[in-house]
Amino acid sequence: MRTSSAKRRASLRPVLRRRRFSDVIARQLDLFEQDHAELIRESEDAERAYDRGPRDDAEERYGDYQDVVETATEILADLRDHFAATLDDEAAERYESEFNRAVAERLPRFSLEIENR
Repeated sequence: MRTSSAKRRASLRPVLRRRRFSDVIARQLDLFEQDHAELIRESEDAERAYDRGPRDDAEERYGDYQDVVETATEILADLRDHFAATLDDEAAERYESEFNRAVAERLPRFSLEIENR
Protein backbone atom coordinates (compact mmCIF):
# COMPACT_ATOMS: atom_id res chain seq x y z
CA MET A 1 0.00 0.00 0.00
CA ARG A 2 1.28 3.47 -0.90
CA THR A 3 1.92 6.10 1.70
CA SER A 4 0.21 9.47 1.29
CA SER A 5 3.45 11.12 0.12
CA ALA A 6 3.98 8.36 -2.44
CA LYS A 7 0.42 8.87 -3.70
CA ARG A 8 1.03 12.63 -3.93
CA ARG A 9 4.24 12.13 -5.94
CA ALA A 10 2.51 9.67 -8.26
CA SER A 11 -0.36 12.08 -8.86
CA LEU A 12 2.09 14.90 -9.70
CA ARG A 13 4.02 12.93 -12.31
CA PRO A 14 1.59 13.60 -15.20
CA VAL A 15 1.56 17.33 -14.39
CA LEU A 16 5.33 17.52 -14.23
CA ARG A 17 5.70 15.52 -17.42
CA ARG A 18 3.10 17.58 -19.24
CA ARG A 19 4.72 20.87 -18.30
CA ARG A 20 8.31 19.92 -18.84
CA PHE A 21 8.86 22.63 -21.44
CA SER A 22 6.42 25.27 -20.24
CA ASP A 23 9.11 27.69 -19.01
CA VAL A 24 11.20 27.58 -22.16
CA ILE A 25 8.12 27.85 -24.35
CA ALA A 26 6.83 30.84 -22.37
CA ARG A 27 10.20 32.57 -22.83
CA GLN A 28 10.25 31.74 -26.53
CA LEU A 29 6.76 33.17 -27.02
CA ASP A 30 7.67 36.25 -24.97
CA LEU A 31 10.62 36.86 -27.30
CA PHE A 32 8.49 36.23 -30.37
CA GLU A 33 5.95 38.79 -29.17
CA GLN A 34 8.72 41.33 -28.50
CA ASP A 35 10.73 40.73 -31.67
CA HIS A 36 7.70 40.49 -33.95
CA ALA A 37 5.31 42.97 -32.34
CA GLU A 38 4.92 44.79 -35.65
CA LEU A 39 3.98 41.55 -37.42
CA ILE A 40 1.40 40.79 -34.72
CA ARG A 41 -0.06 44.30 -35.07
CA GLU A 42 -0.07 43.88 -38.84
CA SER A 43 -2.08 40.66 -38.50
CA GLU A 44 -4.57 42.39 -36.21
CA ASP A 45 -4.87 45.30 -38.65
CA ALA A 46 -5.32 42.94 -41.60
CA GLU A 47 -8.04 41.04 -39.78
CA ARG A 48 -9.85 44.29 -38.94
CA ALA A 49 -9.54 45.46 -42.56
CA TYR A 50 -11.06 42.17 -43.71
CA ASP A 51 -13.87 42.32 -41.15
CA ARG A 52 -14.73 45.97 -41.85
CA GLY A 53 -14.00 46.17 -45.57
CA PRO A 54 -16.54 46.16 -48.35
CA ARG A 55 -17.60 42.79 -49.70
CA ASP A 56 -16.05 43.52 -53.06
CA ASP A 57 -12.61 43.59 -51.44
CA ALA A 58 -13.14 40.65 -49.07
CA GLU A 59 -11.19 38.08 -51.04
CA GLU A 60 -8.16 40.32 -51.47
CA ARG A 61 -8.23 41.47 -47.84
CA TYR A 62 -8.50 37.91 -46.58
CA GLY A 63 -5.54 36.97 -48.77
CA ASP A 64 -3.55 39.82 -47.19
CA TYR A 65 -4.52 38.57 -43.74
CA GLN A 66 -3.53 35.00 -44.61
CA ASP A 67 -0.13 36.17 -45.90
CA VAL A 68 0.67 37.88 -42.60
CA VAL A 69 -0.56 34.91 -40.56
CA GLU A 70 1.48 32.52 -42.71
CA THR A 71 4.63 34.59 -42.18
CA ALA A 72 4.17 34.61 -38.41
CA THR A 73 3.33 30.90 -38.34
CA GLU A 74 6.50 30.10 -40.29
CA ILE A 75 8.59 32.09 -37.83
CA LEU A 76 7.00 30.26 -34.89
CA ALA A 77 7.46 26.87 -36.58
CA ASP A 78 11.14 27.66 -37.26
CA LEU A 79 11.61 28.65 -33.63
CA ARG A 80 9.96 25.41 -32.52
CA ASP A 81 11.85 23.22 -34.97
CA HIS A 82 15.28 24.68 -34.17
CA PHE A 83 14.83 24.01 -30.46
CA ALA A 84 13.31 20.57 -31.08
CA ALA A 85 16.40 19.64 -33.11
CA THR A 86 18.46 19.85 -29.91
CA LEU A 87 16.35 17.19 -28.19
CA ASP A 88 16.08 13.43 -28.51
CA ASP A 89 13.14 12.15 -30.57
CA GLU A 90 10.77 11.48 -27.67
CA ALA A 91 11.46 14.81 -25.97
CA ALA A 92 11.22 16.66 -29.29
CA GLU A 93 7.80 15.17 -29.95
CA ARG A 94 6.59 16.19 -26.49
CA TYR A 95 8.08 19.68 -26.87
CA GLU A 96 6.47 20.21 -30.28
CA SER A 97 3.10 19.20 -28.92
CA GLU A 98 3.45 21.53 -25.92
CA PHE A 99 4.68 24.37 -28.14
CA ASN A 100 1.75 23.99 -30.54
CA ARG A 101 -0.69 23.92 -27.63
CA ALA A 102 0.88 27.04 -26.11
CA VAL A 103 0.63 28.87 -29.44
CA ALA A 104 -3.04 27.88 -29.69
CA GLU A 105 -3.70 29.29 -26.24
CA ARG A 106 -1.57 32.42 -26.45
CA LEU A 107 -1.52 33.32 -30.16
CA PRO A 108 -4.54 31.49 -31.61
CA ARG A 109 -4.52 33.27 -34.97
CA PHE A 110 -1.15 31.65 -35.69
CA SER A 111 -2.05 28.17 -34.49
CA LEU A 112 -4.27 26.81 -37.26
CA GLU A 113 -1.42 25.80 -39.56
CA ILE A 114 1.49 25.37 -37.14
CA GLU A 115 1.08 21.61 -36.84
CA ASN A 116 1.37 21.30 -40.63
CA ARG A 117 4.74 23.04 -40.74
